[in-house]
Amino acid sequence: MFKLSLVASAAVLPLLIAANVANADSSISTAGGGSIGLASGSADASYGPFPITLSGYEGDKTNSVSYTGQIARHALEQSLKKIAAMGDGGANAAELEAQMLAYFDGADQNRPILAPVSKDGYPILQTTVDEISSGKNISGKFYGGLMPAWPGNMTGKDVAYHMIRMAAQSEGGFDAENGYDWAQLISKFTMGAMAYNQAVDNYLDEKLLADNKPNNKPYKDGAHYTGKEHSWDEGFGYWGCAAHCLSLTADEIYSIAKQKGFDVADADGDGVVDLKSEHVFGPAYYAAAFDRSGTKTTSYTHNIMSAYIDGRQLITDAAGEALSDEQRSTLQGYAATIASNWEQVLAEAVFKYAGSVYKDIEKMKTLDGDELTSAYRSYAKHWGELMGFSMALQSGKNNLGAVAVELNSLIGFGPVTLDKSYVTGLDGDGNFVRERRRGWRDYQLHMLKVQKLMVDTFGVESRVNDGLATLEELSDALYNESNAETD
Repeated sequence: MFKLSLVASAAVLPLLIAANVANADSSISTAGGGSIGLASGSADASYGPFPITLSGYEGDKTNSVSYTGQIARHALEQSLKKIAAMGDGGANAAELEAQMLAYFDGADQNRPILAPVSKDGYPILQTTVDEISSGKNISGKFYGGLMPAWPGNMTGKDVAYHMIRMAAQSEGGFDAENGYDWAQLISKFTMGAMAYNQAVDNYLDEKLLADNKPNNKPYKDGAHYTGKEHSWDEGFGYWGCAAHCLSLTADEIYSIAKQKGFDVADADGDGVVDLKSEHVFGPAYYAAAFDRSGTKTTSYTHNIMSAYIDGRQLITDAAGEALSDEQRSTLQGYAATIASNWEQVLAEAVFKYAGSVYKDIEKMKTLDGDELTSAYRSYAKHWGELMGFSMALQSGKNNLGAVAVELNSLIGFGPVTLDKSYVTGLDGDGNFVRERRRGWRDYQLHMLKVQKLMVDTFGVESRVNDGLATLEELSDALYNESNAETD
């Protein structure tokens, strides 16, 4: 196991702030795409405010909605991703590891938000994590089950520690020898192992049971919201959509996540984007991305937002009374809609990036020199996204069983690299072990089989980067070549 101790980070925070300022004005381009309207009959519906319903409450609060801790963790994840790409080949490995652990493990005061940060045309209200919610970390809410997709037979949390250690030793977050993009691996895995896992396997699961955080009692002593109100709110916070997402198109939601859509992000018109309610983070961003650009129109974002809002309204309408069995059954139905659509979004991401890896290999076949080096870097990025989302998909409450075994076998522990080798495991010190494998065309076939697995298992419909039309042709070609070699 690779549990790493937390190193005090106060001394390195000025370095993080300096890096943050230096990169604050860098622009992120967006891709074009047609708008898909998300709002249905409730175009002005928003996740809150909802009134106080807690019986006996005598304070001055008027809004029972609260999910700031979850938004703080989204900011921690994005900041962690930023640091993972800052390595200089190992010279500052100990310091960089301490910085990453401060965001993953720590509860330090005044940790600067490294991403998202204010930029020209998109000013953000908060600059530190504590301004959203104090004392939060990622590791305390991270998937602790086994993660067989990664070498070493580790738990999900220990996989994250291992990735952090390796990222600290890398050059700019990139391990060229093994084909790993650490920023992508850490970020995408965390979207599943923290946000997805906590939402679907905790707040929208166990905490919906009758005797767990009941609606006729406060969530905790001194709270101004009921047990069920806050449990549902926390599940919504991990989803990461702005409170007013239901009134926006997929293009608009996508533009907010890319910090291009200030006009639609600033819902209250105060001139800044409040991360607590107006920004869009990873899970919701990917849902909107598929809704706007797939080969078939999907409505993942609308489905999830509507279910969250309808569920919260049901709890509010209970007026501080314990939910009846019928009410809880309806609420669990909304939770099931959220979980199934979220699972499909992750499966869509696996499908998309398997297609990206397929295309990257096709491109690299014709390149050499600097062009090949550049294409290989993109290939590693896309593979990191594929692997990260594959592990995210395996972090929910559903035991994927044989599907996970097949998925992990097809993707492997690492991509086929330039010398046609790949990672097969770890040695006793946690370093990667490699061996030769079949060529790139065979790995391309694996990627198409991954896409087919996502269609057959999860019924994905957006299907960005769909390569399935070539599956049979490539399979037949490799079969014929294999037979010719054995004649």
